[in-house]
This record gives sequence, C-alpha cells and structure tokens, in this order.
Amino acid sequence: MSQDNPDKAAGSPEPDETTVAGTPAPEEATAAAAADTPAPAAEPVVEPAAEPEADEDVVVEELDAYVVPAGTVVVTGPSLVARLGAEAFGTFTLVLVGLGIALYSTVSGLGGTLGVALGFGIAVLAGIIAVGHVSGGHFNPAVTLGAAIGGRTAWKDVLPYWLAQLVGGILAAAILFITIPATLPGLLNQGAEASSKSFFSSVSNGYAEHSPLSVASQGQVEFSLVIALLVEIVVTAVFVGIILGATDRRSANVQAPFAIGLALAVLILVAIPVTNASLNPARSTASAIFSDSWALSQLWLFWVAPLVGAALAGLIYRAFAAEPAEDNLLEEDDAYVTTDDVLVVTER
Repeated sequence: MSQDNPDKAAGSPEPDETTVAGTPAPEEATAAAAADTPAPAAEPVVEPAAEPEADEDVVVEELDAYVVPAGTVVVTGPSLVARLGAEAFGTFTLVLVGLGIALYSTVSGLGGTLGVALGFGIAVLAGIIAVGHVSGGHFNPAVTLGAAIGGRTAWKDVLPYWLAQLVGGILAAAILFITIPATLPGLLNQGAEASSKSFFSSVSNGYAEHSPLSVASQGQVEFSLVIALLVEIVVTAVFVGIILGATDRRSANVQAPFAIGLALAVLILVAIPVTNASLNPARSTASAIFSDSWALSQLWLFWVAPLVGAALAGLIYRAFAAEPAEDNLLEEDDAYVTTDDVLVVTER
C-alpha cells in the first residue's frame, strides 16, 4: 500500500490553510478593516470673542496717543507764540496805564498815589480778563517764576515769558518817553538840567536818596537798601501767593482777576513810599532804561527782591496746597484721562 501512494509514505505534511480564489490576502484585509473604522470626530474650532465696539464718541488713533509719567502737566492749548504775544500785550497794557498815570499824576489831578495804585490794579485786571485764558495772565517775571516753582507753569516757558514781558514793558515805556512834551520838565521846576530823562525818573524804582519819601522830604528821611529789599520781597511774596491761590483750579473762583487787581493796588500803596513799588522786574526795567543813570544802577534790587519773594510764595504754595489728582493748566486739555500710574493723552 505504501508503494501505491509514495508521497504519503514520505510523511510530507498537508497545508493547514487553504487559500480560496477571490479571498484577499491578510495585509489587504487589515487595510480594508482600517478603512471601515470610523474616523475620530474633529475638535471644534473656537472663534475668538469679538471685542466690544469702541465708544462712538471717542476716536483713539494709536499714532495720536502718547503716555507720559503720572503728575506731568500737559498743555495742548494755545501755541507758544500765541502765549508770548498775550504776555507782551498784557505787560504793555500794565506799564502803559500804570506809568502813564504815575508820570502825569502831579499835573493832571488823577488822584496822586491812590490813582497810580488803582491804575496798575485795573490794568492787570483788564489784561487778565482779556488774555489770561491764553497765557495765564502773568505780565510779570516774578509771577512766572512763582508759577513755575508752584507747578503751575512749565519751566521751559519761563525764559520766553520773561522776554515777552520785557519787550511789552519796554515798548510801552518807550511810547510814554517819546511823547513827553519837551517843555514840561522845565515847567515843573526840575532845575536847569531838567530833561525828559529826569522827568521819567520820577516813575522809576529806587531806594535810599531815590525813594519817593526821601525825595519828598528833601533827604530828611531815607529807606536803606536792606529795608527796600525786605519790603519788596514781602509785598511780592504776598502778591504771588494771592495769584496762586485765587487761580487754583480747585477754587473755581471766577472773581480771581478782581482779587489780583485789588491785591496789586493795595500792595502798591504799601510800597510806594519806600521804593516806588516795583513788584515787577519788567516794570522796573522799562522805567529804568529811560531814566537817569541812578535808576539802572539800582535796578538789580528790583530783580532780586521780587524774584526771591515769588520763589518763597511758590514754595509755600507747593508745600501746603493739596496736590490735585490731575492738573490741567489753563483748563484747556479736554482730551486726557489719568490713572494711578500714567497720564494718557488722546485726541477726541
């Protein structure tokens, strides 16, 4: 029997699996199964939340906004040229009216010392009302210095303001000087050397033998340099202090120009017998230029004393006045807001 079936006799094994025609190979079956498996669900796409629309009334452009340290005074009002013009005009008016009345008070019957004081006071009152909203209405280098020390005026504006005030004051004094009648000094019995300069010297500031009381008493009464210095320091400090207090934005005092004008008038009444009442280096410089040489030689005191008095007033104001959360100089900055850290300025 083994001979009839030799392959089986050899014991060769039979295959365990039988491949049927038309059946896919194992690899193909695996691929098909993977294809039939459903794909995992796609993760949902989260759209970013829409930003709230900006207030239609406020348009902020990145190029038009800037950030400055908190507490910085930012002025976006009148240009520097406009402010200097206002200061020159105001000082011109003050000197023209004040010195004009003083120059002819003895011959025009305008009330003497009281008329001079009221003339200066009313002139500064009118000037502040007219152009104070443009420049702050200083018309006086001492006031500008006090305002800068008190944090009310930018330091970069101090020297330009001084220059404008000097120009306005000197121009007014020049007009008064050139209009003096040539015969008037002689008619007033000012001696053989009477001249327009000697006549103009009557409105200049001076001390010792050139103080008004010394001239009136023919040298029997004199005020020394120290007394003149002290009086000018005190009256200027009071004047600048009144200005800083009356114009503080927290006071909301619409009568500030009247307070300033009245203060100047009464303080001039105090200082006239001693020094002819300066309180204003621009006023003193304007009159000294067109007076006899002694006026220029004593002019230094009428710069030093008013500036010292103004500095004291500014320091006292800054020390005792509560610091505001935001300072809007001249009340012209409508487009700014403050935070605890920064002052953000934008255009609206």
